[in-house]
This record gives sequence, C-alpha cells and structure tokens, in this order.
Amino acid sequence: MTSPSRNSGPQGGASHGIRVFSTPSELKAAVGDELGPGEWLHITQDRIDAFADATGDRQWIHVDVARATRESPFGSPIAHGFLSLSLVSMLNWQIYIIENTSLAVNYGLNKVRFINPVRVDAYVRLRTTVKSVDDAPGGALQLVTTSTLEIAGEDKPALVAETVGRIMF
Repeated sequence: MTSPSRNSGPQGGASHGIRVFSTPSELKAAVGDELGPGEWLHITQDRIDAFADATGDRQWIHVDVARATRESPFGSPIAHGFLSLSLVSMLNWQIYIIENTSLAVNYGLNKVRFINPVRVDAYVRLRTTVKSVDDAPGGALQLVTTSTLEIAGEDKPALVAETVGRIMF
C-alpha cells in the first residue's frame, strides 16, 4: 500500500466497484469470492470524538490529543476498536449490494479480532470475502462474510471480522 495524501487519500490501489447480487443463486455462487476493496476512508479526530460522544467512551487514548501524542505507545490518538468495527457495515455498501430483498438484517458476529490500532489521520478500506450462504429458518438466507479493514501503509489490518446476516428475498 502507498502512503496517504492529506487531500485525497492513498494513491493507487483503486476500488474494484460495487458487486450487485439480485437473486439467491447469484449470492450462493459468490461463496469464496473476495469483494472489494472499497474506497479509502480518512479517520479524523472529529470522527473519533463523535464516536466517543455517542458511546460515552472518552478514554484519553482516543480523545486527548496532547496526552495521546505525548504518552501513548502509538504517538497519537487511536480510533476505538468498536469505531473501526462499526465501519464494516458502511464500507460494505461500497463493495456489494443485495437487490430485491424484502428484509436484510445483521444477525451477529462469529469472531472479531482487533489486530492493529488505527491512528488518527489514517486511511482505511474494506475487503470482504463471502464465506457461506445457507438456508435459514423462515425462508431466509444466512450470509457469513469475513471482512478485513486495511490501513494504508500498514502490513497488518486494523481488524478481521466474521459477520452474519439474514436476508429475505
């Protein structure tokens, strides 16, 4: 990966566009496919502060810029792990959509690992692999994906999350 530019995010490594699924059979045929990557998203202190305000998690390593720069092992504030995780749904919209659904809901997470901190002013993007698509109760499909949140210029991702969704066509 390349270093981020202040104005436009990292150069190169362009997004692969949005993958569109219109039927259950199209979704089932995608098992094993990697979707993405999506566009780079700049993680600003304003975004971190807004998340802190929304969740009440105002730990200094996230919101006290002077102290985090001076005392943290990261040399700057870092995003909350759950902020990074919360971006997975939004960033997935950049890389795939499922059309013709009557309902699509998050059903949970099987596994999440926070591997590398996201420093303020970093850029992140998402890659998602379709792990399984199975029939679920009530005529739904259960979609399991593995999402990897990459950090520009870093060898290790911010997180890897196995998400579970239920979809009704």
